[in-house]
Amino acid sequence: MWRDHLTEIIIFTILFLLVSAMGFVAARWRAPRDMAHLDEWGLGGRSFGGWITWFLVGGDLYTAYTFVAVPALIFGAGAMGFFAVPYTIVIYPLVFLVLCRLWSVSHRHGFVTPADFVRSRFDSPVLALLVAITGIVATMPYIALQLVGIEAVLKTMGVTGDSAVARHLPIIIAFAILAAYTYQSGLRAPALIAFVKDSLIYIVILVAVFYLPYKLGGWGSIFDAADAKFKASPSPADGILLGANNQLQYITLAFGSALALFLYPHSLTGVLASRNRDVIKRNMSALPAYSLLLGLIALLGYMAIAAEVKPLPGATAGSVDGNTVVPLLFDQMFPDWFAGVAYAAIGIGALVPAAIMSIAAANLFTRNIYKEYLKRDASAAQEAQVSKVTSLLVKVGALAFIIFLNPQYAIDLQLIGGVIILQTLPAVALGLYTRWFHRSALIAGWVAGMGMGMWMLYQVSSPARAHFAGSAFPLSKFGFDTPKTIYVGIVAVLVNLVVAALLTLVLRATKVADGGDATSPDDYFADEGDPRVTPGTESDADSAREPVA
Repeated sequence: MWRDHLTEIIIFTILFLLVSAMGFVAARWRAPRDMAHLDEWGLGGRSFGGWITWFLVGGDLYTAYTFVAVPALIFGAGAMGFFAVPYTIVIYPLVFLVLCRLWSVSHRHGFVTPADFVRSRFDSPVLALLVAITGIVATMPYIALQLVGIEAVLKTMGVTGDSAVARHLPIIIAFAILAAYTYQSGLRAPALIAFVKDSLIYIVILVAVFYLPYKLGGWGSIFDAADAKFKASPSPADGILLGANNQLQYITLAFGSALALFLYPHSLTGVLASRNRDVIKRNMSALPAYSLLLGLIALLGYMAIAAEVKPLPGATAGSVDGNTVVPLLFDQMFPDWFAGVAYAAIGIGALVPAAIMSIAAANLFTRNIYKEYLKRDASAAQEAQVSKVTSLLVKVGALAFIIFLNPQYAIDLQLIGGVIILQTLPAVALGLYTRWFHRSALIAGWVAGMGMGMWMLYQVSSPARAHFAGSAFPLSKFGFDTPKTIYVGIVAVLVNLVVAALLTLVLRATKVADGGDATSPDDYFADEGDPRVTPGTESDADSAREPVA
């Protein structure tokens, strides 16, 4: 009953309203020149310094769903859940130089989205459209997952109802507020709120990793309890050590997730909002601090086992909602007032990434669909207005996932999202270093990689679902005599690359015409203060839309 959690509800509500007020105030933060422009509304004026970018990108990548899902996976599956820790470590060296080049060429040409860059680099509106659609489709379920995190907290506090509308009314209200201040303040709202969100999460986790082991008898007792649970399971998981059959899956999932993370449009949006290249360099060296935090968050799963947490019932009969593990742990072990702070950290942790994701998806639609195909002469103010409206529609779509579908579908769709966003790697990431790939070959590679990925995902089954039951593909389906699995995304992107490379060789040999390149080598090293390609225009990216011989 919610009356048993009145203190938590009051503290959660106060902190939620506080950050909402900050979201509305953010429209006047850092003196925007003109909010009726995508540079200001969608990228914060491209003016964020080191601290703001650190909190913004960190708040964007380490979401509310991370807070509840990683410990829940470790609670249920053991060591396999720790894949999230190495992938957030290896990613920063991988993307260090790539992101600097992307920032420079985007600064020089006024690009707002990765699809803008692809359009200019390969002179292909079709390839840019594919990149834009891929980004939007991959982002939608990711936003829905932030709602899953909030819902887990609300369910733990007993804030639910019998009907579908009553059960989801608090989430509807929360996202209506989010939509309002995002519409008004753009990227400045999540940037400002990220300070509060990350500070709360750091406080909660640091208290948890000292206080909870003390309450549970020490780390030795926690690991012993986890080990005993997995050994006694009728369907044994890895346990506290990774099993031999899951090592390939672990490695490929960690590496594939690392490659995918900064291909998501919301990740790139935070980077493009940076003031200069040095901000990005400092952040790529400092952001691994969040990986330390993530490792501590993951250990909450073992603490929940030691505390004998029993997850709440799931959406279907006989199922359990693993996402309630962390909120229930806090409810059992913390005083009411601090549990309320912890719940607020999770709830606010959903607002920052959800806002950035909706802005990124809206920018893709505005720049690469609306302006490219519907209104090529759209002014900067019209672009900003369309992006604002689209961001609202994106949030409504994410909300519909939670209200009308089983939340498990959103989780499954997000797994698919990671596979499909990887198919933009050749055009976006490799395109920053080479123009060797033929634009038609990149399109064919995208189709081949997407087709392979969807076929493999369709073949993955579980006791609860015949198809699309995860991203661990059994190698036995390729004819190998082994129980091992591999991450679907790695295989799909390799197919993509092979097809793109082979077809490029064929097209080059047969002298099939390729598009021009509107960028120049020095564009990839431009920094703050360097002149734009077409200074004085409302949208410098427009110049890149003209074919270059």
